[in-house]
Amino acid sequence: MAALSVLAIAVATSKVGYVYISGGKLQDWGIGVKVTKSSADLVGFVQELINELKPDVVVTEKIGKGCRKGDHAKALIRSITELASHNPVLDVSVSRPRQYPSKYEEAQALAKAYPESAGYLPKQKRRIFDFEPRRMVLFEALALADKVIKGPPTRLAAAMG
Repeated sequence: MAALSVLAIAVATSKVGYVYISGGKLQDWGIGVKVTKSSADLVGFVQELINELKPDVVVTEKIGKGCRKGDHAKALIRSITELASHNPVLDVSVSRPRQYPSKYEEAQALAKAYPESAGYLPKQKRRIFDFEPRRMVLFEALALADKVIKGPPTRLAAAMG
């Protein structure tokens, strides 16, 4: 799967993060805040990414029983999957992997696999009353992309039909 170029998009409260992996290496990443206000804004942002990066696969979180997103985030994710279906890319939705005790341990493991992202690791784990660091959405997107890249090829085959 390393030969495929993957654009993964994670939606969180008031922010969206994306990562672009090509040739098994993290090539581009970013965070958008203003684009989460409406589906139209987000669709325009994602379409620009697709046009610029030309990914083979667009990955989003699967909306199902295990999805912990709010209604607005779910609506935004649905708009991304619909947009991807209208582009010459493979649209894949995966359930959010939960292999670590917290997002922070997951981010540390992902930073080891993708050292380019290490500078975005939070300095410390947040306390219960603190806001989550904005950059954690990058690691959500990276986890989605990593699941597709390192996962079984049957996931991509199923997405192809």
